[in-house]
Amino acid sequence: MAKPPDPAVPRLTDMSEGEAAALVRRLLDELSGRGTHQAFAELLGLVAYAGESVGNAARTLAASSSWSEVGQVSGTSKQAAWERWRS
Repeated sequence: MAKPPDPAVPRLTDMSEGEAAALVRRLLDELSGRGTHQAFAELLGLVAYAGESVGNAARTLAASSSWSEVGQVSGTSKQAAWERWRS
């Protein structure tokens, strides 16, 4: 039988983007501070996953808004954003 959710623990879907990002930073800080082989390996995997996620987010934002918006958020031109994250 599934354990009921702990009301003291916020659900990810209830967090703002800033709160979710802060949680990710805390977790990354925890892993990087452990100094173990396994933590380092996990961080390397997370770097690759984060890169893929940034590309997915860029394409999703472009689809719902524009590549100009992606460029503005990322501090690049529309063309540079499109070239970097189009696929």
